[in-house]
Amino acid sequence: MKKISNESVEEFRAHLQNEECAAATTEKYVRDVRAFRAWLRGAELDKNAVLAYKERLIENYAPASVNSILSSLNRFFRFTDRHDCHVKTLKIQRQIFARSDRELTKAEYERLLSAAQKKGNRRLYYLMQTLCSTGIRISELRYIDANAVKTGRAQIRCKGKMRVVILPAPLCKMLRGYMKERGITEGSIFRTRTGNPINRSNVWKMLKALCGSAGVMRDKVFPHNFRHLFARTYYSIQKDVVRLADILGHSSINTTRVYTMESGSVHRRQIQKLGLLRC
Repeated sequence: MKKISNESVEEFRAHLQNEECAAATTEKYVRDVRAFRAWLRGAELDKNAVLAYKERLIENYAPASVNSILSSLNRFFRFTDRHDCHVKTLKIQRQIFARSDRELTKAEYERLLSAAQKKGNRRLYYLMQTLCSTGIRISELRYIDANAVKTGRAQIRCKGKMRVVILPAPLCKMLRGYMKERGITEGSIFRTRTGNPINRSNVWKMLKALCGSAGVMRDKVFPHNFRHLFARTYYSIQKDVVRLADILGHSSINTTRVYTMESGSVHRRQIQKLGLLRC
């Protein structure tokens, strides 16, 4: 393969689907390869071209994003037997502190709930509490169905793994009231007006529309941040990262550690309590 053809990209897509990659992951890989192909503008594929593209990525993207794109390209190169085009990812020192300008605080979460209540958006009000009290991914919200509310347990299937998520009793009580109000007796609890399970795009739009009245920065308000808030809150109380990894459905504790990072201000207060300074 001297040039990246549209056919090779579609074959790559079929390969990923055959490997049972998640739909979102497959689309991400394919999107990254197509972007590289467009950048090539019909030029032949070789290691120098990939290195030049890598430099462009470094100039325009954060290191983590660069590595994510390079991982997509490297997987494509392996699939097409172009191992000569494989490039190294960037070495990034592990982040020690969470960015306070990106993490949603409990106070901000409470303001979002209040804003949803004032707007009369009960679906969003209960949806946010479901995400934040269980730590599930937005893609897993469809598993919160009538049976899960009845039993207090949701069977989650994601990324080729299955796990049980426990729904807190107060949440089940709230959702039973919501189901009765909406006439829901089976299937997914959170639905669109047409009756389909609500998706990431629907939730994203509703959350962004809530930011102004809640007085919360838009950059902090996205579905996955409720999962982060759950993880940080759980870890601050239990201090059990292994158990937290199981709850979140992580295969590696290293993934979970990202969710438990504290802000620099919290760390500062902690080290100041050590009493190792004499003023």
